[in-house]
Amino acid sequence: MTRIITPYSRESTTDEVLKDVDLRGRRAVVTGGASGIGAETARALAAAGAGVTIAARDAAAGSRVAAEIAARTGNPAVTAAVLDLTDLSSVAAFTAAWEGPLHVLVNNAGVMAVPDLRRTAQGWELQFATNHLGHFALALGLHDALAAAGGARIVAVSSSGHLRSPVVFEDLHFERRPYEPWSAYGQSKTANVLFAVEAARRWAADGITANALHPGGIRTNLQRHQVGSAVTAETQAIFDAYPWRTVEQGAATSVLLAASPLLEGIGGRYFEDCGEALPREQVTGGAPEPAGVAAHALDPEAAARLWDVSAVLTGR
Repeated sequence: MTRIITPYSRESTTDEVLKDVDLRGRRAVVTGGASGIGAETARALAAAGAGVTIAARDAAAGSRVAAEIAARTGNPAVTAAVLDLTDLSSVAAFTAAWEGPLHVLVNNAGVMAVPDLRRTAQGWELQFATNHLGHFALALGLHDALAAAGGARIVAVSSSGHLRSPVVFEDLHFERRPYEPWSAYGQSKTANVLFAVEAARRWAADGITANALHPGGIRTNLQRHQVGSAVTAETQAIFDAYPWRTVEQGAATSVLLAASPLLEGIGGRYFEDCGEALPREQVTGGAPEPAGVAAHALDPEAAARLWDVSAVLTGR
């Protein structure tokens, strides 16, 4: 399998990646599209002509950002809808309300390194519930719309944080092991990649591709739990020295996977810096931030197992 290399890089922006790409007539959903790289992803897709639905917990924020993007791009087909990924009834309501084909689903929303163990109403650990299970239920609920589009794409926004932990099937929700924020985050981000691997396999006959990505470090609301008294001196030192990107650079790999003709028919892979990532063990020194993809995130057996477990948990 040939590694995908594109003309773009760590410094490329969303507008550079989508230059000359015409998305008129196509429809996209971007979760977490009311802020950060989600908002920039929505803007870039709208600027290329796509109809974009911003899915966000905060209805007012979603509507405000949708209006701003519509005004900025001159594209009136930008709307907002309420979606709470920790509430399966909210996910079900969103998918039931969707009508017509869906060409692009960007699973972008997420939480990172929540300092204290938090659980959903079902007892699920919050990061795994938000970052993976909610998006899993959303994708399955939108499957028919994606299949109807012909050549639809799913984009799973993961992270280099996946390097921190595989999916621990024996204790997904930290019921028997001590809770550790970064391990929980890492597990959820590995789950994002495994979802893309299995979705690409299961839904290939439906013309649906799925890929995962690391957007790089961008200072956004995602780091809201790494401020003030919640952050350790060690973490603060890392943050101070980190090579942060702009949101336009951070969302570039997302829109590459969502809409670039260079990724036509490509699925089940993990990207960073606008190209397919190397296996972690092949990454040499000198990278400005953690790079590469762990074998545990591309393991097809783990991907199939996670799908089955997630289907049971979400009633799918």
